[in-house]
Amino acid sequence: MNKKAKAEIAKGLDIAAALGGVTKEKSISMDLVVDSLKDALVSGAKKYLVKPINVEAKIDREKGAIEVYTRQTVVEIVEDAEKQISLDEARKIDPDLTIGDELIEDLDIERFGRTAVQTAKQVVVQRVREAERVKIFADFSDRIGELVTGTVQQIDRGNILVNLGRTEAMLPYREQIRRERHRQGETIRACIADVKDNVKGPQVLISRACPEFLARLFEIEVPEIFDKTVRIVKVVRDPGHRSKIAVTTSDERVDPVGACVGMRGNRVQAIVRELSNERIDIVNWTPEISLLVRRVFSPAEIRRVHEVDEKRIVVIVREEDLAQAIGKEGQNIRLASRLIDREIDMYGDDEFNGLTEDQRTAILEGRSQESAAAKSDGSEAPVEESAAAEGEQSLVEEVPVSSRETGEAQA
Repeated sequence: MNKKAKAEIAKGLDIAAALGGVTKEKSISMDLVVDSLKDALVSGAKKYLVKPINVEAKIDREKGAIEVYTRQTVVEIVEDAEKQISLDEARKIDPDLTIGDELIEDLDIERFGRTAVQTAKQVVVQRVREAERVKIFADFSDRIGELVTGTVQQIDRGNILVNLGRTEAMLPYREQIRRERHRQGETIRACIADVKDNVKGPQVLISRACPEFLARLFEIEVPEIFDKTVRIVKVVRDPGHRSKIAVTTSDERVDPVGACVGMRGNRVQAIVRELSNERIDIVNWTPEISLLVRRVFSPAEIRRVHEVDEKRIVVIVREEDLAQAIGKEGQNIRLASRLIDREIDMYGDDEFNGLTEDQRTAILEGRSQESAAAKSDGSEAPVEESAAAEGEQSLVEEVPVSSRETGEAQA
């Protein structure tokens, strides 16, 4: 075997290895890479030849052999100069050709020149990037809500750029836990919140503040949730401060709350540390609203739960536990309202018992205390004032936690 043949074999093996490396690194199909390379070689050959002529390329994937050649049909009258050649011109190259034959001429890739090679390279790079972009967008779009781990690459104006390996993700400031401080190079976990297809490529948005992030952490730490023995019904969060998670199970032998807490609290404590000491309340879910409210506000003692309608309930709590049940700046009652999906009017038992019978009835029926007081006096407000009062009442009913309750909590 001469030196030229050995060099050709070595070059072919290098090309085959390169093709395999690209498909493995970029996670795209070999067919796409091969087709892109063919198109690139054809573009480079046409630049080299200058004149319009039909160029084709052939690639042996296993051996890495590449052939680039021109193919034209011999005709008597040329109608398509790119794909046809006259008999006289063809016989200058091969005297044995006749009408209808094909003239095939091999092209030496090494003679294409720097410009043609650069053109071919640009075509391959562009095609591979486009394919990689489409695949990344499709892959991450199917993974919304999934937990990912990456490395902090850059922090810019509060936003954090995270390297996920195949692509970069953005952790916006609004999706961070406020008390956390991250450094470049540290490992960070978050939940895929959204994927946007921008001009520069797919942008993956991740979050540490969404309820799904807390749910995914419980799936990792609690085997019973992972194997679906225990099911997460709902998660609500005030990121970095407090969260509530409702769990249930179809297996009577399993305590869902105990499974989430773990031996000596080791499971839930691991999650608390991940969330910068965010307080987590774990509740055993039940469809019975009265029992669920008592569990959600535990250890506060609930005296009475009254369902006004499908959207609102009135909760009477022991006077000494009122501030604890409402929470700092109304945080606890807001989370409870979101967890049970009801608006909550909360009163201390002393305060509620101190109201008149008509006022208590008005509260339990979802009417304002003012209208009850006016009814007890036997007086009727003018039509315009009554309309104004009704408008004021409707505004109050739209607020999940009344300003009266928040004010008491602050006091």
